Amino acid sequence: MTPQEVLAMCRENDVKAIDFRFMDFPGLWQHISIPVGKLTENVFEDGLGFDGSSIRGWQAINESDMLLMPQPDTAMIDPFCELKTLVMICNVQDPITHEDYTRDPRNICRKAANYLKSTGVADTCYIGPEAEFFIFDDVRFDQTPQASFFYIDSIEAEWNRGTDTRALGRGPNLGHKLRHKEGYFPCPPADQMNDLRAEMMQTMIDCGLDIECQHHEVATAGQAEIDMKFEEMVKMGDQQCLFKYIIKNVAHKHGKTVTFMPKPLFSDNGSGMHTHISFWKNGDPLFAGNGYAGLSDYAMYGIGGILKHAGALLAFTNPTTNSYKRLVPGYEAPVNLAYSQRNRSAACRIPMYSPSPKAKRIEFRCPDPSANPYLAFSALMMAVLDGIQNKIDPGEPLDKDIYDLSPEELAEVPKTPGSLEASLEALSKDHEFLLRGDVFTEDVISTWINYKTVNEVEALALRPHPYEFCMYYDM
Repeated sequence: MTPQEVLAMCRENDVKAIDFRFMDFPGLWQHISIPVGKLTENVFEDGLGFDGSSIRGWQAINESDMLLMPQPDTAMIDPFCELKTLVMICNVQDPITHEDYTRDPRNICRKAANYLKSTGVADTCYIGPEAEFFIFDDVRFDQTPQASFFYIDSIEAEWNRGTDTRALGRGPNLGHKLRHKEGYFPCPPADQMNDLRAEMMQTMIDCGLDIECQHHEVATAGQAEIDMKFEEMVKMGDQQCLFKYIIKNVAHKHGKTVTFMPKPLFSDNGSGMHTHISFWKNGDPLFAGNGYAGLSDYAMYGIGGILKHAGALLAFTNPTTNSYKRLVPGYEAPVNLAYSQRNRSAACRIPMYSPSPKAKRIEFRCPDPSANPYLAFSALMMAVLDGIQNKIDPGEPLDKDIYDLSPEELAEVPKTPGSLEASLEALSKDHEFLLRGDVFTEDVISTWINYKTVNEVEALALRPHPYEFCMYYDM
């Protein structure tokens, strides 16, 4: 779509406002709106100025002036605004040099895609994320100097079997609650979120997303998954932003709330984002071959790159302190750095649903949906590419349930970092592969590590935890 076609789209749809969207450093969509009459062809060339100093992880106050550069091919009508609004995703530029801003996550993803082409290894990286999430009926939380708590509720949760819901204004309690770890996937009335997920799915389709399925996930309390068809890396980053936006707003419209936190519930499954990746060149898949699980040498080397750089990768694919309450040995998440066909207890899995060469891909099972998609997809692609360029051997596959290994066997299997602090330490020691092609920069790496350390790792470490009172109050 060209700028002229965007202007025509505004006239044809009686658009009243233009909303510019962009991504902050940690991974939350931001926006600013203008009246439709202020959108001219010059805006696409000159950009729209804004203050970057107020955006998390961005410029200091003395370098705060920045430009939003709307991308016409991302134009769509917002399905939620009362005033007819057209949305465009923007790149971010320096207003003096007009160079793309190095800390703009979308710019990093664009550079990664271009660098892949420049190497001659492949011309396209396809990404297919499976982002899980929870739909809750109520959430309350607070942290003050003398108090800390969180409280969540869900009408379909197991803990509401004995609740007098009439006293809460919800009508009678009709039972059909989902037991812990049994949400995959009973029909309604036990699955009380089907209609809501269906509306989310249809809204995504109406907005141009190619949706493959929707279903309840394993956990009680409204855990869900909606899957998009794989797409080119930058476009999938854009789509992941829209995906979250639609899910949160459909839920909000119905008086419910959604979280993409990896582990909001104790004693039940957390939310992951199993991420599928494949390289293609001239329209041909490069990961199909005659090797293990029907993979090519490129795919095997790509697995080697993921396993080698997994510690550093997790700083971007599992970027919150809460991420590591899901990545716990012996529970549902794959913390063992191994690969296997079909085996879901391995960090890297090779799906075997289809014999088609076009279906051959690597599934990295560690990531979670708290990740900034542009940064996570870029880092994953760079690890795979490094594996191919340096022919990194992934070792032998582990075609057995890793959780059933003997302690002696399990001790030989490398593990993911056990905390965000450990992942950031791994990133500080292992990021040369991310710097190639100027995709990530030393400034981006150091800023990410510093931001996450100060605002998350240290912030959490300084505060008493409610469970510490259960353990230590009577000491």
